[in-house]
Amino acid sequence: MAFEIPKQVYSGAIKTVTIGKGDKAITLGGETSYPFYVFEGVMPNKPRVAMEVWDKNPGEDWAEPALAPFKDVAGDPVAWAQKCVKEFGAEAIALVLVSTDPNGDNASPESAAETAKKVAAAIDVPLIVYGTSNVDKDAEVLPAVAEACADFKLTLGPVQDKNYKKIGAAALGYNHTVIANSPIDVNLAKQLNILLGQLGVKDSQILVDPTTGGLGYGLEYSYSVMERDRMAALTQEDEKLQLPIVNYLGQEVWKVKECKQTNAEAPQLGDQTKRGILMEAITAVDLLLAGADLLVMRHPEAVKMTKSIIQELAG
Repeated sequence: MAFEIPKQVYSGAIKTVTIGKGDKAITLGGETSYPFYVFEGVMPNKPRVAMEVWDKNPGEDWAEPALAPFKDVAGDPVAWAQKCVKEFGAEAIALVLVSTDPNGDNASPESAAETAKKVAAAIDVPLIVYGTSNVDKDAEVLPAVAEACADFKLTLGPVQDKNYKKIGAAALGYNHTVIANSPIDVNLAKQLNILLGQLGVKDSQILVDPTTGGLGYGLEYSYSVMERDRMAALTQEDEKLQLPIVNYLGQEVWKVKECKQTNAEAPQLGDQTKRGILMEAITAVDLLLAGADLLVMRHPEAVKMTKSIIQELAG
């Protein structure tokens, strides 16, 4: 009698969300089993990788190895985005409006919207536009971006429980997708998805950002929450958790001391460039195994490594 591998039956499935438009639009989700368990279900849309672009030169905010590949374009978000797409194979661009931080440059919503529009027009892949996670300022900036980029199908985030009405309404009005961000908690993630639904935002317009911890700095909490999210979605048929997950991991990895310390400062840690790239790539793979559908990454070499793993696991 032939041996048969026991298989779990999943009663739920992850819904699909399409970001961007045209030939380079990306469809996320659609899984009917746990991540990469293709022997138990299907994974019609493999996870994708977006690359991070700032609307101002990061300068010393970025570790030298992370900034080095972009030094020639770091002051120009349009050129930076184009380089990520053309040279490094970015499947989407995540434009971070750092200049709007009220504790920093405090740039106006109009200025941010103009920058976003220029970047959107200059690339042919989906554009994600991030605020600074300042609830009040994002509620001003992201609606302005939504209006200015009405001709482009953007993905706007982070949308939080204290500003979801303004950003969600703008996304509805101009046909954009939103990234619902909650602080590493399954119930809070579900509640925000419910609130967006009550506002009128369709499930096909929502991505879930569970908040991401870097390797050694909270990754286990993110992993656990994502795992529980997927279990509830696939085995308990929890419709409000059956949504694709996005992880903004580049910034979380490269801000830690192990990535920022130079070879002279921490010779015992080995080469700074290599350790930073590996920390980002390892974090990415961990998140993929937890259920990530879209990763926002920083270093081109880490992106390359991660995409090769995706190809190997998803086929």
